[in-house]
Amino acid sequence: MPLKIDDWGIKNQISKHELVQIFSKIVPKESLLYDSENLKPYECDGLSVYRQLPLMVLLPDSIEQIQQILRVCFKYQIPVVSRGAGTSLSGGALPLENGIVLSLAKLNKIVEIDKDNLTARVQPGVRNLAISEAVNDDGLYYAPDPSSQIACSIGGNVAENAGGVHCLKYGLTVHNVLQLKVITMDGELLEIGSEALDSPGYDLLALMHGSEGMLGVVVEVLVKLRVKPKVVKVLMASFDQVNSAGETVSEIISQGIIPAGLELMDKSAIKAAEDFIHAGYPVDAAAILLCEIDGSLAEVDAQLEQLQTIFKLGGASDVQIAVNEQQRQTFWAGRKAAFPAVGRLSPDYYCMDGTIPRFQLGKILDRIHDLSDEYGLAVVNVFHAGDGNLHPLILYDANNPGELEKTEKMGGEILSVCVELGGTITGEHGVGVEKLDQMCIQFNAAELQQFLDIKSAFDIKNLLNPGKGIPLLHRCAEFGALHVHHGQLPHPELERF
Repeated sequence: MPLKIDDWGIKNQISKHELVQIFSKIVPKESLLYDSENLKPYECDGLSVYRQLPLMVLLPDSIEQIQQILRVCFKYQIPVVSRGAGTSLSGGALPLENGIVLSLAKLNKIVEIDKDNLTARVQPGVRNLAISEAVNDDGLYYAPDPSSQIACSIGGNVAENAGGVHCLKYGLTVHNVLQLKVITMDGELLEIGSEALDSPGYDLLALMHGSEGMLGVVVEVLVKLRVKPKVVKVLMASFDQVNSAGETVSEIISQGIIPAGLELMDKSAIKAAEDFIHAGYPVDAAAILLCEIDGSLAEVDAQLEQLQTIFKLGGASDVQIAVNEQQRQTFWAGRKAAFPAVGRLSPDYYCMDGTIPRFQLGKILDRIHDLSDEYGLAVVNVFHAGDGNLHPLILYDANNPGELEKTEKMGGEILSVCVELGGTITGEHGVGVEKLDQMCIQFNAAELQQFLDIKSAFDIKNLLNPGKGIPLLHRCAEFGALHVHHGQLPHPELERF
């Protein structure tokens, strides 16, 4: 369902021409875009099925410019959508027709690297991978590594609380950030968190992670750096049954082993990645598990032996250990290229993002298979298996009338099953506009009210990324969720937005 500004009661109090005149005094001419041709590249993010031209786009290059822009928008009630690299897969950076896009692409400097304290202070437009590249020669790296790390920005990683293949052991973005500088909608600059491991008061640092640009604009991030482990090994286990691979994931964790990465790919994903990258994957396998362990030589050797036993007892038909660093990187290259590889199989694909308890992997795979048969749409499965974060890729052709709508409905059912199995509707892609209906299933009216109260505390006029993340009550009622979830009735206070 596309965004409707009228739903949010936001009416611009100034004309576009007047805004252009004001903003032209804040940013250089080349940093203010308002012609439709120049706005076209900003009409969508990675969820390209939704498109909307914004009123204008601003590309500030300083904190002071951002403060001035936000103060103008606050005064004249102009909605603001912050944008990083635009790699969001849930429509989090979808523009509003009467709002501005605040691009943070020009704030792309690594401000400081502190090797003694293992931190890096960076601007929000810095690419994820650029941090590790900057400290590589010092034997350091930044742990969170989403598949889009070559392009995605740190500010966007904070907004979505991004993870990656190594988040099982080293955590999501929230676990790797010490401090943020954030500008509120009325232009106030806040410092949240500290350079120490903890700070007093409420944990606002965690609150900002995954807030999808709805609470403030992140303008600086202090990230943790890590020392590269002495030894790193990757095992690739092949299975004749997908469920056996899923059950083995739970067994690995229950044995006290926390791999640096633990990924599952089904047969379709294996073949697509192998054809694309030639990673040496076994294309006749029903599933593979990629398992990376790191640490001291003694620790890794002990875990290698333990893991091979677990894989054998779990029904693995073959286990390979990367013989050198090049092969290790190649194994991971296939996994990280899974999404573009699948793009070669179908005119379009819809990337879902849900999370379930690890022990439910077999059940969710069975349900996805049943839904695939029911809807007549093929599905390719790629999992961050260690933490239960699944990414089913539904293959479809948008040129066929009604097929996108059918695909979205099937994706919604997959997310509903995640909730039924004790999981959540997102792991790292966020809610954006994609999962607003499923928020109505995950949370009851009182819980949604708490979310709206928090947003109101930061953004009283509801101008920061309105229409994203938290559904309005009437949407949930139309979706038919509120009256069945926990027996809750609509909460009248939700209507104030």
